[in-house]
Amino acid sequence: MAAVSLRLGDLVWGKLGRYPPWPGKIVNPPKDLKKPRGKKCFFVKFFGTEDHAWIKVEQLKPYHAHKEEMIKINKGKRFQQAVDAVEEFLRRAKGKDQTSSHNSADDKNRRNSSEERSRPNSGDEKRKLSLSEGKVKKSMGEGKKRVSSGSSERGSKSPLKRAQEQSPRKRGRPPKDEKDLTIPESSTIKGMMAGPMAAFKWQPTVSEPVKDADPHFHHFLLSQTEKPAVCYQAITKKLKICEEETGSTSIQAADSTAVNGSITPTDKKIGFLGLGLMGSGIVSNLLKMGHTVTVWNRTAEKEGARLGRTPAEVVSTCDITFACVSDPKAAKDLVLGPSGVLQGIRPGKCYVDMSTVDADTVTELAQVIVSRGGRFLEAPVSGNQQLSNDGMLVILAAGDRGLYEDCSSCFQAMGKTSFFLGEVGNAAKMMLIVNMVQGSFMATIAEGLTLAQVTGQSQQTFLDILNQGQLASIFLDQKCQNILQGNFKPDFYLKYIQKDLRLAIALGDAVNHPTPMAAAANEVYKRAKALDQSDNDMSAVYRAYIH
Repeated sequence: MAAVSLRLGDLVWGKLGRYPPWPGKIVNPPKDLKKPRGKKCFFVKFFGTEDHAWIKVEQLKPYHAHKEEMIKINKGKRFQQAVDAVEEFLRRAKGKDQTSSHNSADDKNRRNSSEERSRPNSGDEKRKLSLSEGKVKKSMGEGKKRVSSGSSERGSKSPLKRAQEQSPRKRGRPPKDEKDLTIPESSTIKGMMAGPMAAFKWQPTVSEPVKDADPHFHHFLLSQTEKPAVCYQAITKKLKICEEETGSTSIQAADSTAVNGSITPTDKKIGFLGLGLMGSGIVSNLLKMGHTVTVWNRTAEKEGARLGRTPAEVVSTCDITFACVSDPKAAKDLVLGPSGVLQGIRPGKCYVDMSTVDADTVTELAQVIVSRGGRFLEAPVSGNQQLSNDGMLVILAAGDRGLYEDCSSCFQAMGKTSFFLGEVGNAAKMMLIVNMVQGSFMATIAEGLTLAQVTGQSQQTFLDILNQGQLASIFLDQKCQNILQGNFKPDFYLKYIQKDLRLAIALGDAVNHPTPMAAAANEVYKRAKALDQSDNDMSAVYRAYIH
């Protein structure tokens, strides 16, 4: 987008990351949010969402000048609702101007009338004035009675709210529209757009109280999917779902009193970012154990969903937010990207990264979170989809020891054991070493099965022998059965074990330690990826040996 001359208060089209241009308004940033260095940028609050971000000036266009152009290239329902919110905002602003002008004229007329009344009055005029005063007093007395009656019926409503309810509505506008400028998603959205768009912390209006007391207010932010997502279905098989008036999907544990042994769920609000193979099972177990969980999923478009809410919103509304994404780039984008985790971090907010990444990445993320007053813990998990669903993961944690203790009930819900390994970076290193061994072992199993086949030996007998020896394990049996049955449905993506091997090799290089076995296994997985096996289970490395 070409650079333009803009200023505070302007309506604009802003390009945020990979998303299409979206309508917003240039507003003042919060005092504690520093402006990025480098190119000139403005802080933009987007209509119809909880998004807010620093946007470079070249990524902005004036709203009115480019409205028709943007409407032609964007047809989504959420986009149209955002545009409608802008138009409603403009209509209200225009209405206020007209009202102000009308009031000015009325003031002038009243001044003129006052001047005329200031002249000596005749006896008749005095009697009329006295009669008029009597009517006013009577009317005031009746008004007090009505207010008193209303208070007894409606409870402790504020005088301001009663005044709003008694004021006449504008003709032709439904009552709901007077307090809701945007899509009806949640009370925070309604409150956000009800007032002037000049502040970062959007507070609910007087007529729209905060719903913290409502147990259904803590939504799963599943982006209002048009098609059921795989991970969404995996969760909802075990949970009951209720649709709220706001249009968001609220998911509760089917049995809110469920407990796992002596687990007492924390009273802290839990957030979770990422509903992949591991995340879905983790969230399901958190809910079953009675935790309150709010979820956002990074790859909404992959699931046939529209643009959802943001990681920043989840972090800002939760006490502890967990994240589990695919790789270092995804982990950084989630925290540092537009409307990312960092924008929701305030002093005391907690962030737990469960992704398997390298130590440098997790150290960088810890530094930026802590620099904003947040608390950080890394907690990658060892396991697969089945172990995630069963709540039998092994959690490797490092960083804030106090936060590790605060996560105790969550870790008990999602795993069979957890280890605290000290300072940030240690868990990342240990996780890569564990997965390096696992990936290399899987490649060796595949190599043995194919060698047995080409030498005329029974693969099933080979497996039976292994299962009776010292190598016997659930992992060995399941992966070999997958290969023999030709079933490569992902339980641990092949592309992710190859990523972990690559990162483990780099870890060895950083300390000048040889990793020839991992390097050889890595090449086999790369060969499997070239054969389009990336999105299959890691056991599909077998196909690298038979092609």
